[in-house]
Amino acid sequence: MRNFDLAPLYRASIGFDQIADMMDRVLSGDVNQPTYPPYNIEKTADDAYRISIAVAGFADEDLSVEVREHALIVSARKSEDESERTYLHRGIATRAFERKFQLADHVRVNGASHADGMLHIDLVREVPEALKPRQIEIARGNAVTKDVVDAKAVN
Repeated sequence: MRNFDLAPLYRASIGFDQIADMMDRVLSGDVNQPTYPPYNIEKTADDAYRISIAVAGFADEDLSVEVREHALIVSARKSEDESERTYLHRGIATRAFERKFQLADHVRVNGASHADGMLHIDLVREVPEALKPRQIEIARGNAVTKDVVDAKAVN
């Protein structure tokens, strides 16, 4: 495994700490990332996404979806006591889990639904008006306007 030194990135950039931290986490080589439960991430529109998580065997009250510190945290804990049941074969895993998804800036959770053993979480990216591209009008000739403050009016 290669080791990357991200120190130059920290020294040469301001305000990109989240990106550097994310790259650091990805490149850390953490092989033991959880694979349960399986999930899909799909793009449903230009600024809309859906996370679908397979949660067979869990009821609505067993599931928790929350947003905390730019992260979407999905967790489940089986509420009923299954010690009274005797299984000959148990192939449906209903063990507790916590799955964390990092959210980019301006991405918010629009809603969640649970149907047919799938938990669907809809996300939308809402870019503020100030950050959207805008067209700048070009003035002709010497018609550049400047706001000049009269020194006498200020004092």
